[in-house]
Amino acid sequence: MTKFRKSNFNLNDRDTVSIIDELPLWSAPFGLKLLDTIRLRQHITALDIGFGLGFPLLEIAQRLGNSSKVYGIDPWKAAIERTQTKINILGLTNVELIEGVAENIPLPDNSVDLIVSNNGINNVQNLEKVMSECKRIAKKSAQFVATVNLNKTMIEFYDELEKGLIEEGLNENVSQLKKHIYHKRRPLDELKKLFQSNGFKIEKLIHDSFKLRFLNATTMFNHYLIRLAFLDSWLDLVPEVLIQEIFTRVENRLNHKAQDDEEIVLTVPFVVIEAEKS
Repeated sequence: MTKFRKSNFNLNDRDTVSIIDELPLWSAPFGLKLLDTIRLRQHITALDIGFGLGFPLLEIAQRLGNSSKVYGIDPWKAAIERTQTKINILGLTNVELIEGVAENIPLPDNSVDLIVSNNGINNVQNLEKVMSECKRIAKKSAQFVATVNLNKTMIEFYDELEKGLIEEGLNENVSQLKKHIYHKRRPLDELKKLFQSNGFKIEKLIHDSFKLRFLNATTMFNHYLIRLAFLDSWLDLVPEVLIQEIFTRVENRLNHKAQDDEEIVLTVPFVVIEAEKS
């Protein structure tokens, strides 16, 4: 049985940050699709919103070459330091890192030819303000490519957690669960309207998905990706005194399912939004 408690990961610790792979298990499937979608041109200015540990920011910088300037903006100081180390080792001279939030981008009006965000706009505090900033900095005909995972992400887990909350009569927590999913994964129609209302014409929507496979729920809950990126926020959805009881019930149900299916699968549907400033 798993002991359900919050992680001890310190995302401001250099050693902790240094063990996260350059092509993380989570961000690579989205990012590879993004790289297939951007237009490669000379003499452009690009911006990566929420570049994290440098992917796909540094890959884009290398593929565009020194005729272009590539900015990255992120508030995560330890990750910025890690990315700067990579820039130094790779000898890149066309990248500039900005410590800050996408609600306030310190770039001039009409100055950017390409905006990308690899599952980054999912995590901003005020998406409406971010989109307004993108409208401000984008040149006419600028390309905006964003990947976002959709609201059915990891539905196999969320369905079981919702059942556990309903069984305890925790209707308010069920509402909190739905708000959590909405905040992290806006409905696609709502995202499309946000792009369009800020002057970006949707050129293409590329739907895709990938799977995270585990032997059972116990291995899932103990996997570093789950503990690092998801578990703490899941625990916050349950009253503290009931965390162990409800999550053990979820674990047992998923483990029973794993016996029948010979694995646990979490599906991650996502979309690549390709838009152009009109």
